[in-house]
Amino acid sequence: MTRESSAERTIGDFAPKLVELTDDVLFGDIWERPGLSKRDRSLITVATLVALYRTNELPFHLGRALENGVSRDELTELITHLAFYAGWPNAMSAVMAAKEVLANHEGGNAQK
Repeated sequence: MTRESSAERTIGDFAPKLVELTDDVLFGDIWERPGLSKRDRSLITVATLVALYRTNELPFHLGRALENGVSRDELTELITHLAFYAGWPNAMSAVMAAKEVLANHEGGNAQK
């Protein structure tokens, strides 16, 4: 029995082809390419989501960034830095999402 992906749980009954592309192409191929580490991919992804104000996807990728070795301090610094490039409202929304994700990640004891 295989573990159900996040995409499968949330949209599998509604958009099975999108789940397939998400699982097989995005996470099965793109995220696994050797040209960048998963840590670097997470930093790039979180920065892009903050800059584009993609608040629905941000919590998932903040958690994934922590799992990929990005620290709490690095995420906070990334968001602070982006406030000046991506806009203050984007950064404020992102920091609120990060605060919640970090509080829930390992009981709020994410690595520093």
